[in-house]
Amino acid sequence: MQMSPRAEGETGSTPAVLLGPSCVLGIDVGTTSVKTGLVSKTEHGPAVTQSCTKETRAQVENAPAGLLQVRLPAGVRVAVELAATGVPPPCRWRGQCQVPERRVTPPPRHPDSALQPHGPGCQWTERGTRPTFEPAEVSHLITWQDGHCSSDLLALLLPPRSHLSVATGFGCATIYWYMENSPGFLKPYNAAGTIQDYVVAMLCGQVRPRMSVHNAASWGYFNTTSKSWNADILEESGFPTHLLPEVVEPRELAGETCRRWHWIPEGAGVGAALGNFQCSVYSCMPESTDAVLNIGTSAQLSVPMPLGFEPSDSPDPLSPVACFPYFTSRYLAVAALLNGGNVLATFVGVLARWMAELGLEVSEAVFYPRMIRAALSQADTNLAICPTLFGERHTPERLASVTGIGASELSLSHVTRALCRGLVQNLHSMLATGRLEEAGVTRILASGSALTRNEVLRQEVEKVYPFPVVYGKDVDAAVGAALVLLNRK
Repeated sequence: MQMSPRAEGETGSTPAVLLGPSCVLGIDVGTTSVKTGLVSKTEHGPAVTQSCTKETRAQVENAPAGLLQVRLPAGVRVAVELAATGVPPPCRWRGQCQVPERRVTPPPRHPDSALQPHGPGCQWTERGTRPTFEPAEVSHLITWQDGHCSSDLLALLLPPRSHLSVATGFGCATIYWYMENSPGFLKPYNAAGTIQDYVVAMLCGQVRPRMSVHNAASWGYFNTTSKSWNADILEESGFPTHLLPEVVEPRELAGETCRRWHWIPEGAGVGAALGNFQCSVYSCMPESTDAVLNIGTSAQLSVPMPLGFEPSDSPDPLSPVACFPYFTSRYLAVAALLNGGNVLATFVGVLARWMAELGLEVSEAVFYPRMIRAALSQADTNLAICPTLFGERHTPERLASVTGIGASELSLSHVTRALCRGLVQNLHSMLATGRLEEAGVTRILASGSALTRNEVLRQEVEKVYPFPVVYGKDVDAAVGAALVLLNRK
């Protein structure tokens, strides 16, 4: 089995979920960490009762320069185990976790499958007093950050019959890269999916993974209206379509646990792995008139599209906004930026290195709050910074620049204010106030580590967008995934 995920926004994680009638364990399986969140039904509504986060520590050691970005699936498996054991079973769990009434039968076994419950894809073993799963004949994980599909290679591909473009890091693009550069690599494998699909398949003991519409849309060559792969287009170019998994609706069960796993009983329902971004938005339970803003390492601003909206069948690679499938046949219009808190972190790193070169050792942790305090004393500036240090997907060639430099604008307070303003203006250039008003937005739900730590950034958001901004909304993909299935009936 080959694993090659691609997710919207800036993370490669997508949650998998274990289901009981009144308790759901959400598992946010990422490439760097795994987070679990246990959500239970109470008389006052859903409540998060336990959570746990564990690092995967799954980087490939001593990888030669130029290799695809890879992670070891074994490391992800260990993190999933640790995160699950870090959440103790809820009170009266035995009475709460029953096998769902709707039992989903896994697809029939295929003798050549690389993903079998007791075969080369997954092996269940007894570890101590409880069973656990071990990856077997699977490839390394190629993350969404992989940049090996050059613009020249992408230009040679047939255009998809989908409103979403194909870019480097997408699952189908990764397979095309192997077809072109290392065709022998693909021969041993007969199934592909994201790392999250693989974890779900292992828990269910399935022959082949089942992928949600969320993840399929982010692999490329998938039509979200017909909910089907562009099989004819792919086959015309010789693409190994037998690798592609069956696609199911976001709220469907992928199967049932094939073994008892920690305190989860055999036969518990397992939801199909969902999109990280969609679950993050769902976790703060927005109204249909809410826009959801998150500024962390990167930044995303999403707006719900009207019920009944259907995207076109052709992509617009120059559009700064993409529409991704959400839940209940709705879409989210998303401006997913590559530049957010990472730009501020880079600036702080530069300051620290300059100080070190002058013989003064000052930690970056000291710099950040001091530069924010300096900028708070500077309400305005003529300095203008275009902060696209990492480009943007629709304009990868547009890098950072500074204009309006005058002798009076060279202080740290001016530069920090201009940098924060530039980050928000870049966001506004992609998803402007007018478009939010057209969508009926009446407020913005804001979260993210960069916003939490940076009052200047919050001020600039409130200057640019004339809506009430509500801060502090918890955005948690593991919790969101649990809520999705808790509310599925």
